[in-house]
Amino acid sequence: MTTFSRSDDLRGAKFVDVNLCDARFVGADLSGVVLRGVELRGAEIDSPWLFDGENVLLVNGVDVLPFVDAELNRRFPGRADRRAADPDGLRAAWAALERTWAATLARVAAMPAGTVDVSVGDEWSFAQTLRHLVFATDLWLGRTILELEQPFHPIGRPDADAADPSFAEVLEVRAGRVAMVRDFLAAVTPDLLAATRRNPHAPDRQETVLSCLHVILDEEWEHHRYAVRDLDAA
Repeated sequence: MTTFSRSDDLRGAKFVDVNLCDARFVGADLSGVVLRGVELRGAEIDSPWLFDGENVLLVNGVDVLPFVDAELNRRFPGRADRRAADPDGLRAAWAALERTWAATLARVAAMPAGTVDVSVGDEWSFAQTLRHLVFATDLWLGRTILELEQPFHPIGRPDADAADPSFAEVLEVRAGRVAMVRDFLAAVTPDLLAATRRNPHAPDRQETVLSCLHVILDEEWEHHRYAVRDLDAA
């Protein structure tokens, strides 16, 4: 199989009568790609950024993103509240997430031993997904909102160590981070939501505390979707 990597710049390339059956694009920028007269049977698009900003995804001239968004909200009750903008709405949004994850953890507990470490399609395992969410909380709540000097727990780096922690350890740290968000939201005020912080990826750019919380909510819902998708296939 031919592999193109970061060093290959294919911007503006034109593919005519090319067979791309079963090709896989990972971390690729396909913005502005135009497909004409293509066969897409069984094609799959999975991107957490589809709903950012003013994005559109036209299929035969129809923007399908509103339909996809509505269907995801139907499949995942509570997801529609991820853009809540006031303290009560944010607290309700987080409570819905906690219920959703609790149900998924109960499902995992009833599955065969080792399920949490299974990788489907080279994606993160269930345990690695929880570890990433620890990191996301540490980054956006600990580092960015609370401005802690050292907020990061080592368990939140799923690719950082050779010896993975036990799932019990992952659950313990993850539960602590879930409680940390809950406790923060319990006391958050409209003034604090409007306060600004430095974007952790671009320190020259300002984010509101509210926008940081929206990132956390997005991370939670997207990675939950990935997790249950892969549990269905495990």
